Amino acid sequence: MASLPRSPRRRPPIPWHLAVFLGPAVLLYSAFMVFPLLDSLRLSMLAPDGGFAGLENYQRLLTDGNLAPRFWGAVQNNLVFFGIHMLVQNPIGLLLAVLLSTRVLRGRAVYRTLIFAPTVLSVVIIGFIWKLILSPLWGVAEGGLDAIGLGSLFEPWLGLQGSALITVSLMSVWQFVGIPMLLFSAALLAIPDEIIEAARVDGAGPLRIFSRIQLPMIAPTVGIVAILTFVGNFNAFDLVYSVQGGLAGPEFSTDLLGTLFYRTFFGFQLQSGSPTLGATVAGMMFLMILFGVCLFLFGVQRRLVRYEA
Repeated sequence: MASLPRSPRRRPPIPWHLAVFLGPAVLLYSAFMVFPLLDSLRLSMLAPDGGFAGLENYQRLLTDGNLAPRFWGAVQNNLVFFGIHMLVQNPIGLLLAVLLSTRVLRGRAVYRTLIFAPTVLSVVIIGFIWKLILSPLWGVAEGGLDAIGLGSLFEPWLGLQGSALITVSLMSVWQFVGIPMLLFSAALLAIPDEIIEAARVDGAGPLRIFSRIQLPMIAPTVGIVAILTFVGNFNAFDLVYSVQGGLAGPEFSTDLLGTLFYRTFFGFQLQSGSPTLGATVAGMMFLMILFGVCLFLFGVQRRLVRYEA
């Protein structure tokens, strides 16, 4: 029996509509993100005279007697800055999200709005307000502590090397705690009420429901908040600059990679700027962020179980 001729396979149509919709976004992202990043990496491999220097600038940044202490000090401060946000901001955001997700609490939308409001304020305003509050000359912090019998604990926290970085970090926590709160709230609200009600019928209390049901079901969101905190903190600059200035005082105790990049690239006071070394600092920031993101994506995210409702 003769076989029937096979009809030629038709190629799937080219989805030109995707290019139409994604094209403008890809062009804008490439123009303002990808190209500047690649050009910055290119600049970091040039000598001051414009010749190719390879990795010489990176070696100088990591080993030079004048640059290396400032760089490693900024890295250490960045890790402390990130650690405070992870250990203070995100747990508080999760606690607020759990409290504001309870059905019996009235005015939840008002509370969410008030907590999230500092996030949309200018960092300059935030820094100026907190400097006024904590000022030992005309600030209200000392008087407020005196009113509750804790006046002896007041110190010029922004002017002491041991407390300046912690103080600035807590300012940032106060401003941005609304972001993890909203992300955790959205994840908690996505959990079906039937699961929570079934656990209550079985006799589970609020703490057991949170630890055995809610927290495992929002584990992917916890990971996303952690990586967003990491990326945001290693790009931090504006709050430190508005509160402590370009030198990130006292004695560089609040110096982050962002402020180090600013001084190195543009120069500050008696320090002359160097675009090549500044681009080198930016390159190291990019490599650190890339390493952290890859570590999360390939080492942590795979272990987070996503539960389908």
